[in-house]
Amino acid sequence: MQYSITSLAKQALRGHQGWPEAFRHPEPQKQYDVVIIGGGGHGLATAYYLAKNHGITNVAVLEKGWIGSGNTGRNTTIVRSNYLLNSEIPLLEWSLKLWEGLSAELNYNVMFSQRGVLDIFHTDGQRDEAVRRGNAMIMNGVDAVMLNRQQVLEMMPLVDENNGRFPVLGGLLQPRAGNARHDAVVWGYARAADRLGVDIIQNCEVTGFERDADGRMTGVETSRGRIGAGKVAVAVAGHTSQVMQMAGIRLPVESHKLQAFVSEAVKPCVDTVATFGVGHLYISQSDKGGLVFGGMLDGYNSFAQRGNLPIVEDVAEAMMMFLPSLGRVRLLRHWAGVVDMTMDGSPYICKTPVEGLYLNGGWNYTGFKAIPGAAWCFAHTVANDAPHKFNAPFHLDRFAEGRPVDATGGGPFPNHH
Repeated sequence: MQYSITSLAKQALRGHQGWPEAFRHPEPQKQYDVVIIGGGGHGLATAYYLAKNHGITNVAVLEKGWIGSGNTGRNTTIVRSNYLLNSEIPLLEWSLKLWEGLSAELNYNVMFSQRGVLDIFHTDGQRDEAVRRGNAMIMNGVDAVMLNRQQVLEMMPLVDENNGRFPVLGGLLQPRAGNARHDAVVWGYARAADRLGVDIIQNCEVTGFERDADGRMTGVETSRGRIGAGKVAVAVAGHTSQVMQMAGIRLPVESHKLQAFVSEAVKPCVDTVATFGVGHLYISQSDKGGLVFGGMLDGYNSFAQRGNLPIVEDVAEAMMMFLPSLGRVRLLRHWAGVVDMTMDGSPYICKTPVEGLYLNGGWNYTGFKAIPGAAWCFAHTVANDAPHKFNAPFHLDRFAEGRPVDATGGGPFPNHH
């Protein structure tokens, strides 16, 4: 069914009793051209672009739980391309361009809202860094606007403008950035991939890999039996190191927890996505009125999807420092997403040393916003056995070759990125 105002009107007259299922629930076949491990945003989008752009439709997406039950639904849904390095900006800007037309392309409203992302600075040093970043964005064709103090306060009137320690000096705004509805992104890609013939198989955990005598990947062992595959693509955010270890590959990846928080619904008061560099606080407001915000990593390795109280206290302190008028707003819920932290803060979208095995992972803080662009490039890599120029820098050998990306200049420490 094509979603439209006409189909909506027809279903309204029938009491909304005739909506078909958005996608099929097939049994796994014995053999596929490509098996994708991971039914989150990256895995489903890769299947969609393999079918749409490269005509490869004999594809299965295997998800151990239900689609979107992993990190796609455990983030703060921010979409932006305000990066610094020439190696990163083209990929994230291409992703943002795909976001801009995604609802129409998928025939599914992913609720992408271009309300802007505003990075507020409080010191002369932060201002210099914002100018440098803004110039890098403009040189790469990305929109960037420097705002003075008054312009920031007009966008964020609740900010404590006279904070004694961290006064507001100005901000760097990317107007085309914003946020989206994370589960709608999963459902939209799943529906679109299914319509192109992709099998989405839920509750199917991969337990091992199968290789021939030459070491080439030939299939996967799963909780629902063996599934043969010409190629296997891994996109399992948060558990990349565990899955790749089953294939005999030890990755330079550590898994950390990153918490997010949602308040009770309040009247509209935050009309952009704002970040405060000093306290590492970022905040936006959902369409339902809840304030969505987050902070730093918990600071220790874990696969648990729950956070610790010291980070709750740290984020609450930052909120009170910059937005004290929200001090009486009650916290509704919070959760932790498991993020794959790499040694240089940048992802892997590449072939692996195992013939027929491909990797999309190590997204640090960037996974959600990169879904369309990264999956588009990953599908290109799987289909052509070669990277697109946008993902060429993000290969596994960059550390051995002494060419890490290192966007934040944090050095070889995953918890610094």
